[in-house]
Amino acid sequence: MFIPLKDENPTSRFPLITVLFIAANILIFFYQIFSPQGMQYGLQYYVYRMGAVPYELTHFTSVGFRFPGGVLPRISPPLTLLAAMFLHGGFLHLFGNMLYLWIFGNNIEDFLGPIRFIFFYLISGLGASLVHIIFHPSSKVPMVGASGAIAGVLGAYFVLYPAARVLTLVFIWIIPVPAFFILGLWFIGQLMNIGIGGGVAWFAHVGGFLIGIALVKVFSRRKRTRAWVS
Repeated sequence: MFIPLKDENPTSRFPLITVLFIAANILIFFYQIFSPQGMQYGLQYYVYRMGAVPYELTHFTSVGFRFPGGVLPRISPPLTLLAAMFLHGGFLHLFGNMLYLWIFGNNIEDFLGPIRFIFFYLISGLGASLVHIIFHPSSKVPMVGASGAIAGVLGAYFVLYPAARVLTLVFIWIIPVPAFFILGLWFIGQLMNIGIGGGVAWFAHVGGFLIGIALVKVFSRRKRTRAWVS
């Protein structure tokens, strides 16, 4: 069991965007639970109303999910790609995602800057969802969660700060582990689980990680180019 707790990698500025993304995810999760629809139908109401369904996006149609009140109205399929990034299927799903975003997101925001980080995060998440859709084009199971976007953050961190030490819970011990090891192990775990399924969008995790690696290199080149010109 490997659970990262904190990295030893200081930043030069307060990670405002990272905190805002975390706050948005938490607030939306509580809205899922305590809104009138959530109180009546449960946490999954918004998962089925706003989650990204591959079948809808590859067949250009809308899937009607039945709830006790009748057929659940769905938002426009393209919009679900964005909405799904801020929805979660349970507390542990939310907690795990926000823990990883808090540990690793601040350094990526610090490197890219707030505006770039917003685009990096959203593009990583959208790209990860599209990878999942490519491999599951006929799936009618809604996909939700920030995992794809956060996988992009992990990929960027793997490239930028491989030697950074991450305090990690290993069974009953807390020890510093190099980032390349803990993140590399995470990525290998996603690859190994692809054939297992289990209701987890493994392809989104793998795709998001690789997109993050590529995207941070693109952003890095543009950042250096602007510095030279100025």
